[in-house]
Amino acid sequence: MRALRLIADRKLELAEVSDPAPPGEAEVQVRIRAVALNHLDLWGFRGMAFAKRQLPLVVGAEAAGEIAGVGKDVTGFKPGDKVVMYGAMTCGECPACREGRDNLCENVGGIMGFHIDGFARDLVNMPVRLVIPVPDGVSLRDASCAPIAFGTVEHMLFDNAKLKPGETILVHAGGSGIGSVAIKMAKTLGCTVITTVGDDAKAEKAKALGADHVINYKTERFEGVTRKLTAKKGVDVVFEHVGGEGFNGSLLCLKRGGRLVTCGSTAGPTVTINLMQLFQQQYKIFGSFGCAIRNIRDSLSKIAAGMTPVIDTEVALADFEKGLARLESRQVFGKVVVTF
Repeated sequence: MRALRLIADRKLELAEVSDPAPPGEAEVQVRIRAVALNHLDLWGFRGMAFAKRQLPLVVGAEAAGEIAGVGKDVTGFKPGDKVVMYGAMTCGECPACREGRDNLCENVGGIMGFHIDGFARDLVNMPVRLVIPVPDGVSLRDASCAPIAFGTVEHMLFDNAKLKPGETILVHAGGSGIGSVAIKMAKTLGCTVITTVGDDAKAEKAKALGADHVINYKTERFEGVTRKLTAKKGVDVVFEHVGGEGFNGSLLCLKRGGRLVTCGSTAGPTVTINLMQLFQQQYKIFGSFGCAIRNIRDSLSKIAAGMTPVIDTEVALADFEKGLARLESRQVFGKVVVTF
């Protein structure tokens, strides 16, 4: 079978490798049909892994496919069924796993495509507990965006920030994969959505998604515009995944007692916070990473109901690196998907 492997920083190789063994007990074998790209893939490609890994490494952290085989005593799946997979090799036994808080597994074996072999290959064996069925009517291309892009946003907005109908939210980088999903989820809930983008073309696309107000952060100070739009009260929630110099501006956009949820640092991982501002304004700051399996199920239900992902580009497996370049260029609006 084919496998796309990282053999050195910024160097990929599409190789012919042996097929996996037949699925074992409590396993299924999945034929991969689509891999969706994320900044996690870009970090791994650049060599920014924050844990030990061994090269060569099969890339790809988010994917969808079809059941190719089932192991002994596996029920609930049959060959041909459409599925997505959880992208971290959790233990399934620690208290967090047993409580359905999969992304807080105490004995996680690594993130697929980042620490351990990922999904950019024709076939992969997975523990059946980490495989989620795709509802009828959902394409595998769209389903491939559920495990990270949709699941991450679902976890951020509803598990952490507790976003409520009618609230006002500032969504940073509305043209990104998760930013575009956040706009859709917040609007479906009946929220007022303010979003930031890097150019006027993206602004028009963000408005088409349903954003009520769009700020070009390269020509306007987003914190000033946001304060003006909210009559200086601030927003209830900031959806943050950029970091860097804009983080403190995001805090200024919050109303007293407002909530900021963050899952990324594409503009820089280090910030300085004024603690007096933090406690006097009673801000609530949530760090969020990945999601739980139930978030993926909920996300697939939303996709099935019509909340489809925004797809920027589709590329073939051999052009995986072109997809990463598109993501790195910051010209992307929505998701880049690799189809097999």
